[in-house]
Order: sequence, then C-alpha cells, then structure tokens
Amino acid sequence: MAEFNIGQAVLGIPLREGIIAVGILLVSIIAMWAAHLILNRIAKGLTQRQRNQFGVRLINAISRPILLLVFIQGLIVATTVISVLDPFRNQLRSMWSVAVIALLALTLVRSMRESLTWYARYVAPRDKSGPLDSRLVGPLRRFLTLTIYALAGMLILDQLDISISPLIAGLGIGGLAVALALQPTLSNLFAGTYLVSDKVISPGDFIELENGLTGYISEIGWRSTRIRTPFNNMVIIPNSRLADSILTNYYGPSMEIGVIVECGVSYSSDMSNVEALALEAAKEVLTELPEGLDSADPWFGYSKFGESNIDFWVWVTAKDRLSSFKLKSELMKRLHQKFNEHHIEINYPVRKLIQEVGGATKSL
Repeated sequence: MAEFNIGQAVLGIPLREGIIAVGILLVSIIAMWAAHLILNRIAKGLTQRQRNQFGVRLINAISRPILLLVFIQGLIVATTVISVLDPFRNQLRSMWSVAVIALLALTLVRSMRESLTWYARYVAPRDKSGPLDSRLVGPLRRFLTLTIYALAGMLILDQLDISISPLIAGLGIGGLAVALALQPTLSNLFAGTYLVSDKVISPGDFIELENGLTGYISEIGWRSTRIRTPFNNMVIIPNSRLADSILTNYYGPSMEIGVIVECGVSYSSDMSNVEALALEAAKEVLTELPEGLDSADPWFGYSKFGESNIDFWVWVTAKDRLSSFKLKSELMKRLHQKFNEHHIEINYPVRKLIQEVGGATKSL
C-alpha cells in the first residue's frame, strides 16, 4: 500500500484506490481542457458574427468559474473512492457545497455585470425609450452584486450548520434603524431613481415648476437636481420635492412648441381680408425665420366680439422654447405692418356715450 503523511497522521491508501482517484482527477483535468477548447471556439465564432462582442465578453467572464467548478467536481469524485476518507465524508460534502455555491455566485455576478455593461454601452445610448436608463446601470449593478453575494453567504452558512435566523433578525432590526436614520436621503434617492427611470425629465430639458421657477435641467443626481435659470443662476432642488411638484416639460414629448398671438381689429374691417392677411403674415414668418417650423401650417380664428375690436388669434409652431420668443415678436411686427398697409385699424379702447339734449340724443 502507498502511504501519505499528513501532519502527525498516517493514512494508508490502497494502491487500487489511489490509482482510481488519480485517474478520476486526470479525467477531470481533460474535461477542463475540453471545456476550455469548446468555450474558446464558441468565443471565436461569436467574434466573427457579433460586432459588439457581447457573447465573447460573457464567455470570458464565466469561463474561469466554470473550469474551476469542473475541476472541483472531479476532485470531490476522486475522494469518494478513497475509503480512509469515509470518516470525513460529511465535511468533504460540506466543502463541496460551499465551493459550488461560491462558484455559482461568482459566475452569476460576472455574467450579470457583463450583461449590464454591454447594455449601458451599446443599447441604452441608441434606445432612449428602453426600460433601463444607462445612468441606472451602475447602481443596479452594485445592488445586484451585493444581493447575490449576500444570498450566497447565507446559503454557505446554512451548509456549515450555522444558524442564520439570528443573523436575519439582526439585519432586519439594523436595516430598520438605518432606514429611519437615512429616511430623507433614501427619499431623495428613490425620487431620483423615479425621475431617471420614468424619463420624466432629462438633462437639457426646459421646465417650469408650479411655483413659477423656469430653467434648463443641468444635472440629475441621486440626491438633488440642478436647474440653470434664464438668468444663468443655478438652483438646486431635492429630488423628493421635484418628484412631488407639478412641472411642465417644454421639451417633451417633442421640442416643438405652439406660439399664439392675440389681436383685434375694428368693427369696420373686412373679416375675410383680415384672416387672409394674418395667415399671409404667419406663413411669411415661418418661411423666413429658421426658428419657425414651416412644415406646420398656421391657424387663424376669431375669438369674440370685444368692446372695441373683433378679437382674433394666430397660431404658429416654433422649433423650441427659445425660438418661440423671436417667432412671436416677428409675427406681431409683421401683422402690424400688414394692417397698416391695408388701412386696417386696431382700435384703442373706446367708449360710446349717448347724451340726451333737448329731447334729442347725441353720440359723443
């Protein structure tokens, strides 16, 4: 028999068992080599077909844990044929379970991280309406990593016959205390996640809050959002307050914005001629100014009979919020010019007084 010294103990292993164990170990090594070749061939095939090489990166991430798992499996099987290790069979089984759980957790984490990294790099920038914003990939990746390792750790403790009930109870109480202490911070964090994931606003959008504050979104952080006002001041708003506010996004769902100009002409004016001149002025402005959206036809309508004028409105479309100011100003000037050229009067507010003098009425 072959003898192997381990510390002060002497284990007598029959030669036949030793040969079988070595053979099983060699078979596991050959299986590792074969699995390595197969994974490399798959990776090369994916390299020729996938420009972003997602499959290659995924295989490279999980190949080492898989190969190590094959070797450990062979090592455990090799020990089963050695009779002198029978008293340690439970310990070996626990060690095998711990190794399998740890390697599976590592494989899952590495595949998850590579998948999210690929999504953030190749998919999210092209698909703005996708289910996951690229800014959420980093926090989600860290959260999932901690979750997987925590679950794997509890399973390992359970395999080692260590009760995890007190640990779970302690974590529950501790988590509740931390949540209460960090309630404002967590509220802003979840609100920021909502704003980003729901795509309510994005950096560069022009918004108006219910309190009248207007400005461009400069940055959406996990605690606060920064808004640059038209006066070039920076306003920092906690995400929880921003999520609870009623806001108008002038860049959503598209950047085009309607511009309305209201005016009035005297009762002596030809209403059909007024309509034609107003539409002509609106079309000229949309064609000449780059701020106007000439693909959208202008609208015209009379609104009411006013005290001094017949009131009407003209509706045109600007390319964005900033362009609407210049477009409205130019349309007002063009309407005034057209009306002056055709002697159409825009009355001042007037009052007609009727006075009775000597039994006869006289208008003043």
